[in-house]
Amino acid sequence: MGTYSDALKSTSTRKPNIEKSPINAKLPLEKILKRKNDTRELNQDHTEALAESIAAIGLIQPLAVDNQGRLLAGGHRRAAIEILMQKDKKSYEKWFSQGVPVHRFDFDASKDEGLALAIEATENEKRRDYTPTEVRDLADRLKAAGYHFTDGRPKKGQKALIPSLSIIVGKSHRTLHRYLSGDDRKKTLPHGRVFSEMAPKVNRSLVKLLECDDVPDHISELANKLMKELSGHE
Repeated sequence: MGTYSDALKSTSTRKPNIEKSPINAKLPLEKILKRKNDTRELNQDHTEALAESIAAIGLIQPLAVDNQGRLLAGGHRRAAIEILMQKDKKSYEKWFSQGVPVHRFDFDASKDEGLALAIEATENEKRRDYTPTEVRDLADRLKAAGYHFTDGRPKKGQKALIPSLSIIVGKSHRTLHRYLSGDDRKKTLPHGRVFSEMAPKVNRSLVKLLECDDVPDHISELANKLMKELSGHE
């Protein structure tokens, strides 16, 4: 039986081959299912922070599912919504009484795991690039919901704005501080890169590395581990 990394390698040169664009729809949370054999672990701190932000401003990016409702992309988002369903029914009803927003692709992931992984990678990499104005708008909505913008550690009981905003838009803390301080000019960062920009590129490079015939076992193991860690930052 092939491993998750084996399937990922097979998608490195493959583009999602869907005849029609995904349908925007809403599904009850209980009908959004995990894919078979998907054993990746979720980051609990990330999930809980995401749940708090979704409670405040709703789900910004829909989940991706196949035509059976199996999850293709958005594991942390689904887990965060489940936390709301269990612990914050008021917020859950506010945002998801009519169902959870999804992009539904017209194929069965259990019959084409390679395509499922290709769509997963595409969905995770195409997170929209929020403009400074859009970031400030989201920040205002979070602040109205009780989040605090501070350079140091928030006081006990306060919810920190920057970490939650970073999870939502996929930008570094440094970039968000720059946006919220009103300085939108392009500045040279240390080494010229930030994590949110480099992670997808590193993941693609690792896929190509694993395609080589002479990859030492210990390098392959490390590469697989890093790929799983990178895929967890949705």
